[in-house]
Amino acid sequence: MGFQTEFNSVCKFKSEQELYELLEYGRGKMVKSGFRVFPTGQKVIAYTPDNQAIAIVKIVASIAEINFQGEEVTEVEMELIRKLNDEEARVQTALAYEMFFGDPGKK
Repeated sequence: MGFQTEFNSVCKFKSEQELYELLEYGRGKMVKSGFRVFPTGQKVIAYTPDNQAIAIVKIVASIAEINFQGEEVTEVEMELIRKLNDEEARVQTALAYEMFFGDPGKK
């Protein structure tokens, strides 16, 4: 049992529903598999499930636990600071591919 540290500038959604709730209501939660450490209190860039930068969010809580199915999960609660404009989203997405996600054209 160990914790995996997330990059301090990446908060990637796996679920469109979780992302929609954040953008619609200004607060949201996502669930990640495994025990992970998210930078509570820090502002980070949020990414869509297809790796596109979309917003700046603040991590307000990060709770690692074993759920009722016996799986290790981390729940991350966040609040929306603001959506990125088109230029900011383009630049942040390009940087994220270079730093975190890898070049989509390379195999």
